[in-house]
Amino acid sequence: METVIRGARVVDGSGGPSYVADVGLHGGRIAEIRPPGTRLGATRVIDADGLALAPGFIDMHAHSDLALLRDPAHEAKAAQGVTLEVLGQDGLSYAPVDDGTLKELRTQLAGWNGDGHDVDIDWRGVGGYLDRLDRGIAVNAAYLVPQGSVRALVMGWEDRPATAEELRRMRELVAQGLREGAVGMSSGLTYTPGMYASDAELTELCRVVAAYGGYYCPHHRSYGAGALEAYAEMLTLAEDAGCALHLAHATMNFGVNQGRAPELLTLLDRAMAGGADVTLDTYPYTPGCTTLVALLPSWAAAGGPEATLARLRDDATAEKIRYDLEVTGSDGSHGVPMDWSTIEISGVGDPALEPHTGSRVDGWPTARRLLLADRLGTTILQHVGDERNVVTIMRHRVHTGGSDGILHGTKPHPRAYGTFPHYLGHYVRELGVLSLEECVAHLTGRPAARLRLPDRGLVREGHRADLVLFDPRTVAAGATYDRPRTLPTGIPYVLIDGRFVIDGGIRTDVLAGRSVRRTGTAPR
Repeated sequence: METVIRGARVVDGSGGPSYVADVGLHGGRIAEIRPPGTRLGATRVIDADGLALAPGFIDMHAHSDLALLRDPAHEAKAAQGVTLEVLGQDGLSYAPVDDGTLKELRTQLAGWNGDGHDVDIDWRGVGGYLDRLDRGIAVNAAYLVPQGSVRALVMGWEDRPATAEELRRMRELVAQGLREGAVGMSSGLTYTPGMYASDAELTELCRVVAAYGGYYCPHHRSYGAGALEAYAEMLTLAEDAGCALHLAHATMNFGVNQGRAPELLTLLDRAMAGGADVTLDTYPYTPGCTTLVALLPSWAAAGGPEATLARLRDDATAEKIRYDLEVTGSDGSHGVPMDWSTIEISGVGDPALEPHTGSRVDGWPTARRLLLADRLGTTILQHVGDERNVVTIMRHRVHTGGSDGILHGTKPHPRAYGTFPHYLGHYVRELGVLSLEECVAHLTGRPAARLRLPDRGLVREGHRADLVLFDPRTVAAGATYDRPRTLPTGIPYVLIDGRFVIDGGIRTDVLAGRSVRRTGTAPR
């Protein structure tokens, strides 16, 4: 053996009882699992007494699309025990693109990823992006074809139905992305231009996803007013398309939804009883995180970022935007009239605006000035969650963990650095919401099954040696709202392909991560 982990409490990702064992690793795989005290020889032996050994955590909703290339260490995720992230989320990312679409997306996604000019974006298609990741990254990464980027490439930021030819081109782009290794397709249906798509258009694209054995991951049309109707819409759409469905950051937010998580779970249980293939992810915090521009009504973003800025400069149009936000409740802010006191600035693109970071927005005039001065690059926390809903949803049998971690900005949401240890430390050890075995299954085996990865997500002989060793007695998120980039405690070892990414609590220089691609090329 190259490495033997001796005397670990194996929490194997299945949800079954944990047990103590010696685990031998060789050639990037779990080679042997033996009773404790078995004389397995190895180049290196880790004494894991008191530690839990689990499969590496799978972040089902990540926004590290450029961060993995910008920051080789990527401690935000590696130190949490994450060994695989799913990128291309919320319908917006950097492949497939052409030069013109990429220019627009750099501006639109500046609040998530920075403007991207510090990364050599030398790809245009999904395969090219995955090839770039294969040069070596901190953790493994899978990719969803972003439906909004596909629509932008074919139609720009136009708010209208697709023609038959445009729909044909979008179907082909989705198919091409899946052939090149994407595991499914995402949408951001409160983000332009993806939100301009009708259900009929989305259904046609989902039929392509289903044919290739992928899954559909929508950020649906509302997490506020009409949230249950928005969830039901996605369930119906997926059923019509015959497509597996994974609900992104499946929260019930805003005052209108306090305590209503059981209604959502009843809706899901009813669909699953009828044969629906549904999973979901959540992060274990109450505030959300997005960009300030995302709150605007969709009509204000038609035509792309430059058109949005032009509307903000015009006083009469800006007043219409304010009315939609504060009185009507815009579709960008989930149909709920804006309560500006819930909006906290977490990051800016222009360093001159840094004094605003950490402050609450005191009204539309301030928001408008920031949007213009920062060229739409401002990131926010939105304090609109409900703890009862968070706890209720995480208990569900199809729940998985997803950080939704935006790493850009001086004061990012602590979920980016703390989601997985927060589940284990706060909700398992401190509150007892889940058992350790249940929680690890939510973070490993269950997401691996959704991704159809037969050799990941479980501690089994022959499986990939993507593993995390943590101390159940001390594991905790270090990240807080005041110090959001603090690394977690109680996670001394993380391995990818049997190589130590975290060793003794310290990030090594190992770049063992690669793209994880959908297997097979032909549609079913």
